[in-house]
Amino acid sequence: MKYFLILTLIFTSSFCNYNELLFNGNCITCHSVDNLNKSAPTIQEVKQRYIEAFPLKKDFVEYMSNWVLKPDANTSLMMDAIEKYELMPELAFDKRTLKEISEFIYENDFK
Repeated sequence: MKYFLILTLIFTSSFCNYNELLFNGNCITCHSVDNLNKSAPTIQEVKQRYIEAFPLKKDFVEYMSNWVLKPDANTSLMMDAIEKYELMPELAFDKRTLKEISEFIYENDFK
């Protein structure tokens, strides 16, 4: 099983990068990329709100990864989304993983 997982990661990494795998394997469960709301705002909505507040990549990545690490309505940039979908649950990701996912979101337009 261990070798299957390693081979799968090697094979899929040749088609997309690690940050993309993290995003596609986790975030799109709730945040769609096809403009159809699931149980959370679309990733386009999230990115637009964060880019408006933090146009510099380092600031965007830092704020997003910190917020997702410990979601808090008091520091949210998307109170309207919290009212519609409720507060995002705390996930079991470490800060490094969240930074990698945040970088992927910043660097992609999802169109």
